[in-house]
Amino acid sequence: MAKVMNIVDRFLKYVSFCTTSDETTGTTPSTPGQMVFARYLADELKTIGMTDVTLDENGYIMATLESNQPSEISRQIPVIGFIAHMDTSPDVSGENIKPQIVTATDGRYAGQQIIKTDGTTLLGADDKAGIAEIVTAMEYLIAHPEIKHGKVRVGFTPDEEIGCGADHFDVAAFGADFAYTMDGGAIGELEYENFNAAACKVHFHGINVHPGAAYHKMINSMLVAQRFAAMLPSDETPSETQGYEGFYHLVGMSGTVEESSLSYIIRDHDRTRFEERKREIERLAALINDQYGAGTAEVEMRDQYYNMREKIEPVMYVIDLAKQAMEAVGVTPVVKPIRGGTDGARLSFEGLPCPNIFAGGENFHSRMEFVPIPSMEAARDVILEIVKMVAAQR
Repeated sequence: MAKVMNIVDRFLKYVSFCTTSDETTGTTPSTPGQMVFARYLADELKTIGMTDVTLDENGYIMATLESNQPSEISRQIPVIGFIAHMDTSPDVSGENIKPQIVTATDGRYAGQQIIKTDGTTLLGADDKAGIAEIVTAMEYLIAHPEIKHGKVRVGFTPDEEIGCGADHFDVAAFGADFAYTMDGGAIGELEYENFNAAACKVHFHGINVHPGAAYHKMINSMLVAQRFAAMLPSDETPSETQGYEGFYHLVGMSGTVEESSLSYIIRDHDRTRFEERKREIERLAALINDQYGAGTAEVEMRDQYYNMREKIEPVMYVIDLAKQAMEAVGVTPVVKPIRGGTDGARLSFEGLPCPNIFAGGENFHSRMEFVPIPSMEAARDVILEIVKMVAAQR
């Protein structure tokens, strides 16, 4: 029987690849390191015995675990998909990651081994833990042909962290009846509600004049941008909201006297309130233009994804299945809304129901990121249990 690679060794190998995404490049994948990692993954999937392994020019990987049941039975078993993303957040450096394995001494994970950063970079558990869990589960099934299963598809995407992970995902080619993203946080998380999301850039145009002769002539675009930012509610930011509460999040700023810009992400679980938030940005920009002159503020807005709840509720059996699988391996399901989004949100709107299952990590997008090893092992076991349960329930 083939030996299955240890999930920890696999994860540690994955985080050695720098795959930080970058929304400014306009390419897919947005950074070359993602394609380097994608080639490695494609080769690995072939090595462990997956079939139909494809890697396209945009860095999307798909592969198949063929059913090991007779054809007449296989046709009755739904095709399941498992999806994770290869990139890491541009918010914190993902280069030259130095993971450390330590034993937690207190808190929820006391006594457990955890993998953490050295404090200079993020870790990359978001979402390389998810990839490690999927690949390890597939390798285990290949090594244990006595486990009955139907056809399983896996997909790995680039650029999820900049809202582009589903841009070139071919749902028809993937060919799954439903799927799960392994992209959640702490053990037990199961999510089918997420934010509606938009990205927004507000550009400010000023007038530069020698400061000695600037009286009633100069318009400092940085001060105008500062005024705009102060007009948004201070209690509707990520650090002041929780649960279903939405926010405006200032994620970037740049400027000179003549030209400045503010970059925001806008989030809300409620679609009506989401649209109101976007209109509020436009309203405040209009107020700036009324005060400083037409064209002083210009808004550039694009929707990124929507709340998948409306697409999952008609097929709640996929949530029930995940709950049952968690309980079967000793994990208590924690159904909660995502204060963020996943590839699964957009894919659900493209006809592939795709809720989100925990990958096990915490403090994503930060230098404090960590993942307990037992949580990764539990996520792997949930994948295995879902595959077995679907085959048994045909």
